[in-house]
Amino acid sequence: MTSYVRYSPDIEQPFPDEDELVRQVVAAMGKANQQVADKHRHGLRDAHAKSHGVLAGELRIQPDLPAHLAQGLFAEPVTYPVIVRFSSAPGDLRSDQVPFQRGLAMKVIGAPGPRALDDGFTTQDFLLVNHPTLPFGNIAEYAKLQGILEKQPGQSDQQLQLTGAAARVAAKALTRVGRPLPPAVETLAAANDHILGETFHSMAALRYGDHVAKMSAAPRSANVRALTGSHVDKKAGESALRDLVVDFFADNSAEYDIRAQLCTDIDRMPVEDASVLWPEELSPHRTVAVLHLPAQDAYSDARRRYADDVLSFSPWHALEAHRPLGSIMRSRRAAYPASSDFRHRFNGIEPQEPSDIKELPA
Repeated sequence: MTSYVRYSPDIEQPFPDEDELVRQVVAAMGKANQQVADKHRHGLRDAHAKSHGVLAGELRIQPDLPAHLAQGLFAEPVTYPVIVRFSSAPGDLRSDQVPFQRGLAMKVIGAPGPRALDDGFTTQDFLLVNHPTLPFGNIAEYAKLQGILEKQPGQSDQQLQLTGAAARVAAKALTRVGRPLPPAVETLAAANDHILGETFHSMAALRYGDHVAKMSAAPRSANVRALTGSHVDKKAGESALRDLVVDFFADNSAEYDIRAQLCTDIDRMPVEDASVLWPEELSPHRTVAVLHLPAQDAYSDARRRYADDVLSFSPWHALEAHRPLGSIMRSRRAAYPASSDFRHRFNGIEPQEPSDIKELPA
């Protein structure tokens, strides 16, 4: 019988100088925010600035889940309204022809229960990316890489496309000789595929009621499974992903499996190092809910403005039962509000956290 690691507060082991490292990272992110805002005369998110679609949907919790999976938000077979935002990772508006990491952020509305923070909200956010791990697994490694990340706004899309092409050549060479890919090369060498066919991951861990888990969203319906590995047309333009999402949802619905991978071995499935891939042979991903996205106008002007300028997504918009874990997640407790505050203040827009799906414009 599988034994699942029990959650307790001491499962986290903060760095001795973690507060200072977080301060450095937040300060560097603030400088990058200002540079991009000055460039566009409009404040953007410091990450996942460019959206490709904003959708209303439903999160349908699966019935008859076993006790270890029927936890927190997933304890009862109910249906929640959700807002989903598809995006690309940079903190600037980049061409969709550059194969950056892609994101799926899901905001569950009306989530009951005690909060991870005393924020007065009733939402549960899951922020997922189409890569299972982070190249930098903890806040110390992230702080070391911050100088490189700060330079990204100055690179042209053409330079980034050339870098990606070079990374793919390097990846092929390393694979031929049996060498593992460095995380940075692996990320840059990714194919530029249809965003709706991707599988998205939390990368870092979170509490899962009595246990600890990583979350993911994988294509379920045949129409999005068919898009997995489908390359973006190189002639499709700088907003190719937006066009693909809008065209798809004009006539189609889609479903994704929302899955939990529970921790069974804290040494091989660490909480404090998000660069470590949790082995599926130790604990497979199990479907706990289905995300249903009906046909709709996925990118109206009103929706884009609401999602990009009004809303905020954060792993700390969370139930206590899904408290974010590990130093990367802890750093986001300070970093995300700082970025959101800057964006809303620069744009002169009051932030809002929805309590009803009707707040999402048509």
